[in-house]
Amino acid sequence: MAPTTYSKEGEDMKRKIGLVTVLTNNIQLLKSFYSDVLGFSIQTDLGNYVEFGNEGVRFAICEKEVMKKATNHHSYQEPRKGQSFELAFPVGSPEDVDRTYNEIVAKGATPIKEPEMMPWGRKTAFFADPDGNIHEIYSYKPEDFEQ
Repeated sequence: MAPTTYSKEGEDMKRKIGLVTVLTNNIQLLKSFYSDVLGFSIQTDLGNYVEFGNEGVRFAICEKEVMKKATNHHSYQEPRKGQSFELAFPVGSPEDVDRTYNEIVAKGATPIKEPEMMPWGRKTAFFADPDGNIHEIYSYKPEDFEQ
């Protein structure tokens, strides 16, 4: 059997994000939120690292301590100030944004801003996960489907 080839020799880093990982000090709380409230299926659960089923980019949560040990970098233990990232979830029509926002808030998402049509032409609503990370849900625009 021939050895597996993973890349071409000399190939540069691809300009593509392959994994988004949300770091946390409370993985059980975030695991419940992303699976029970937002509906992501758990693909891998190592206790301190959880990867969810997702179309496109891989999506995971990980305890900060894991990354501290992996990198030996102190920043993983420093208190966070302000927002440093946002996950944006497409949901379909403007009406779907209203419905989805109400559903996830009823299940435990923290409401931040109710659905509103934004100047960029998408109905958008904002909510927070249990760690206080603010995310958005948004509607598609008709031109998103034009070829």
